[in-house]
Amino acid sequence: MSKFPFDIVLFDLDGTLVDSARDLCPAVNHALGTIGRDGVSETATRNMIGGGTDMMLTRALEATGGLVDEATYKELSGALLEFYWDNIANNTVPYPGCLGALDQLAARGCKLAVVTNKSEKPARELLDALEMTDRFAAIYGGDTLGRERAKPKPDILQAAIADCGGGRAAMVGDSTYDVRAGKAANLPVVTCRYGYHDVPVHELGGDVMIDHFDELVGVLEDL
Repeated sequence: MSKFPFDIVLFDLDGTLVDSARDLCPAVNHALGTIGRDGVSETATRNMIGGGTDMMLTRALEATGGLVDEATYKELSGALLEFYWDNIANNTVPYPGCLGALDQLAARGCKLAVVTNKSEKPARELLDALEMTDRFAAIYGGDTLGRERAKPKPDILQAAIADCGGGRAAMVGDSTYDVRAGKAANLPVVTCRYGYHDVPVHELGGDVMIDHFDELVGVLEDL
C-alpha cells in the first residue's frame, strides 16, 4: 500500500462528524419559548449552525420576530446552553459511515483532530457522550483560543496541526467557515453535501465534495 498523502485530517463537528441539529433545535426552541416566540423547524436550524451558539441564536431570533436587547439576549443564551448541556446527546448520532472512515484513516497512520466553532466544553462533552473523544489527538473549540480566533480564521486549524506534530493536513467540513479557514491555512478542503450549509451547497467552494463518509478516504487519496 502506498503512503497515505495526509498525516493529519481535521474535522468540523456539527454537520460534519455528527448530526447534532436533533438536539440543538430543541435547545434553540426552549430559549425562544422563554420569551413567547414560536420555535424554528429542525430543517431551519440546520442552516443556522456553523458560526457557534451565538450565531445560531441570532439567526433564530431574526427568523422569529427580530433581535432583542442585550440583557434579554444574555438570558436566552444561558437558557439555550443550559438546556443543551442537559440534553447534549439525547438524539445526536455520528453520520453513517463516520466511525468506519475514522478507523480507516487511523489505520493509515493519520492523526485526527476536531476544529469546531462550538465552544470547547460542550464539544468535548458531546464527543465524550458519543464515546468518540479518544479518536482525536486534538480538540479545539471556537473559544479555545478566543472567539476572535475562531473559524473562518485559520488559528485553531494551525494549532491543532501543531498539536498533532505537524505534517500535510486536510480539512473536512460543511460550511463556508470551514472552507475559508481551510483555505486561509493553505489546506485542501473536503465539503459534505449532507451537512449544515450556510450558503447553497454549490457555493461552498471546497476542493471536492462527498455525499457519504464511505467516499472520504478515496477522495483524500486522490487530492
